[in-house]
Amino acid sequence: MSERTCIVTRGSGGPDGLLRFVAGPDMSVVPDLKRRLPGRGCWVTAERVHVDQAARKNLFARALKAKVTPPADLGAMVDRLMAQSALGSLGLARKAGQVVLGAAKVEAAVRAGKAALVLHALEASPDGVRKIDQARRATVHLGGPDIPAYKLFSQAELGLALGGTNVIHAAVLAQDAGKAVVKRVVALDRYRGGSPDDRTFVAATGVCDDAAEDME
Repeated sequence: MSERTCIVTRGSGGPDGLLRFVAGPDMSVVPDLKRRLPGRGCWVTAERVHVDQAARKNLFARALKAKVTPPADLGAMVDRLMAQSALGSLGLARKAGQVVLGAAKVEAAVRAGKAALVLHALEASPDGVRKIDQARRATVHLGGPDIPAYKLFSQAELGLALGGTNVIHAAVLAQDAGKAVVKRVVALDRYRGGSPDDRTFVAATGVCDDAAEDME
């Protein structure tokens, strides 16, 4: 796909770094995360600060050439949709046997270099996180992959997505089904203000749109 221009920053980029919005039938602004809705669309850099700014200034009306009204909670709405997408792909990866749960199994997957990323529940204790962080650093020191870790979901959200209880630590394995999780987790983290270095991680792991086709 050709590069698109953000209506807030006026910067251009590929579709993976931007979010598409269209006018709904009721003239509201509708996020089109899958980039499949018909009609004229406009693009906003995929970070909440820019979505909030676009909504506050209603930059959508000029871009969409229509008298649209963005929902007051548009930024939060996009966050929920992105979180649901990430959790949905995580559940599918679990069914495919590409997610391991529990601190001991996560640490083992990290040390073996088999993990694509690590997820800690928001309630995870500093001690539990520290032990897995030590394993991540040791893996890199020994020439293995630099495995990122994220704290994006609550224990309840992870448990619901993974069909378990007391899910505090999880590792997504570096196999096909795990690629969709990586793409969505990195995107959500970036949307919430995470490091732009995550873009480099996605490129390095070879995650692409085809590998992360929507499976919901």
